[in-house]
Amino acid sequence: MKYTVFTVLLLMSLSSINAQEKTNTLTTPPYLQKGDTIAIVAPAGILKNREQTILKAKELAESWGLYVVLGNNVFNQNNHFAGTDAERAADFQVALDNINIKAIWAARGGYGSVRILERLDFSKFSEFPKWIVGYSDITAVHNHVHNLGAETMHAMMPTNLEEEPEELIETITSFKKALFGEALSYTVSSSKDNRVISSETINGPLVGGNLAILASMLGSESQLNTADKILFIEEIGEYKYHIDRMLRSLKRAGYFDKCKGLIVGDMSNIKKNTTAWGSSIEQLILEVVAEFDFPVLFNFPAGHETDNRALILGKTITMNIKSTTSEVIFK
Repeated sequence: MKYTVFTVLLLMSLSSINAQEKTNTLTTPPYLQKGDTIAIVAPAGILKNREQTILKAKELAESWGLYVVLGNNVFNQNNHFAGTDAERAADFQVALDNINIKAIWAARGGYGSVRILERLDFSKFSEFPKWIVGYSDITAVHNHVHNLGAETMHAMMPTNLEEEPEELIETITSFKKALFGEALSYTVSSSKDNRVISSETINGPLVGGNLAILASMLGSESQLNTADKILFIEEIGEYKYHIDRMLRSLKRAGYFDKCKGLIVGDMSNIKKNTTAWGSSIEQLILEVVAEFDFPVLFNFPAGHETDNRALILGKTITMNIKSTTSEVIFK
């Protein structure tokens, strides 16, 4: 059968629409129970001299009644990375395929997850979904798995345990709650820069992650569909003009066209350029989305600070911005 160019384009469009519709109804992997097994793997940056940190993370999970296995290549070193692309992918693949492993906990971010995505086979994972946990560079995996139709967990990683214990109380508590399926509900102080469109609460699936990784996914099969969803972003170590550029890339790609809301997490360690940008991060973001009719919540405690609350990406949330406090409640 011969196809005209128009027919091919139509079929491609319908396929894209079907894929987008699929991501609006995601599978929730089984929450963990005592006796379950989790795997710690290193899909990105090197873990040089961090054996004790990983041991501490293993002991934390075991204190919750879990069994912990480490990827065979976790402590490998290949310049910037925790082993070669093939080695890092191999550990991740084993964890994906083993139905007795109920969660995959990324040891750290850094950079490198996108390099192994094309090496991974998610067919067994699609049959037996499990929680994939991490943030920052792990956003690449979150986005990809979101488009496969499963929820994931934006939460602390083992290397976070290098911080002072008293500063990690909320971080660890929220991670444990998320992992074991307890209700997540956050009340935070309202920023003077928050944008409220109406007094009504906003409901929608939460998507997103690290801004630089979101921008790097544009044009790939891992690009998100944000229609009727609430977008979360966080970032670290960028210049303000970098942040503006990435946000405008998302804007041009349609990320804000049908978005229902925006949650801005930590914008950490912003670099100073020799030429001053001239406005705050909040003003920068509000300018980018000025033409869109959705609320914006600033200063949500998730990202690269010690207070890094767990989020379930793909789960429907209620966002309610008030004058003094604001709420993010997972349904």
